[in-house]
Amino acid sequence: MDSLMTLAADPAAWAALITLVVMEVVLGIDNLVFISILSNKLPLEQQAKARRLGIALALIMRLALLSTIAFIVGLTATVFELPWTGPVGKDGHAMFELAFSWRDLILIAGGLFLVWKATTEVHHTMDPTPSPNLLDKDGVMAAGVTMNFGAAIVQILLLDMVFSIDSILTAVGMTDHLPIMVIAVVFAVVVMLVAAEPLAKFINDNPTVVMLALGFLLMIGATLIADGFGVHVPKGYIYAAMAFSGLVEALNMASRRAQQRKAQAAMDNSQSVP
Repeated sequence: MDSLMTLAADPAAWAALITLVVMEVVLGIDNLVFISILSNKLPLEQQAKARRLGIALALIMRLALLSTIAFIVGLTATVFELPWTGPVGKDGHAMFELAFSWRDLILIAGGLFLVWKATTEVHHTMDPTPSPNLLDKDGVMAAGVTMNFGAAIVQILLLDMVFSIDSILTAVGMTDHLPIMVIAVVFAVVVMLVAAEPLAKFINDNPTVVMLALGFLLMIGATLIADGFGVHVPKGYIYAAMAFSGLVEALNMASRRAQQRKAQAAMDNSQSVP
């Protein structure tokens, strides 16, 4: 208790907490976008349940990982190395990292899964084809339903694991105080829980945003793969690109709505003229 009071009175601890909260919230956006896209593929009555369960699993996984920090830090230890016979950089070293840790392997596997899943979702968005096991007894499928609940939860759980490890390693790299990590993680997950419904509704109501979000997931997947191979892309570049793309899409949406209002006004005027 005394250590907690000492920590609460330390300005450096508060600065670390604020910084880590911001980082965890930003990292949680990727996780939340994926959960929102997958949950929107379910029947309407199951969507909210899938989102809540997915976010709850994310919180449980993060807290479980925090309780085994020594194990998590150990994931960065080298597991094996590969010989390099390819091109080298100007410094005479290999262009890619040849020593792989469990963290690297998890990031590469998660990135590949994310790229595969985003590519598959793009295909379904462009050419939706109902799966036979999703049809009801009359051979009819509800609009927008392309996945069952179990498959969605399994995929959410897999990506929760990848994003959780990335999140906790970020926390470990920023502070040595476990209470600060726990507070930051819980706060970020609460933000995810609050934002889940509005974000899912926004994505569902704006089909063009779905494609943009899938593009984000492709970029994030490629970044995870690059990170696993030792090519570290600054997160600021990724989120700056996402913010710029989001701004452009927001302008496009505003333009489309303005055109729709003009068209509606013109139609109303033509109907009012005798």
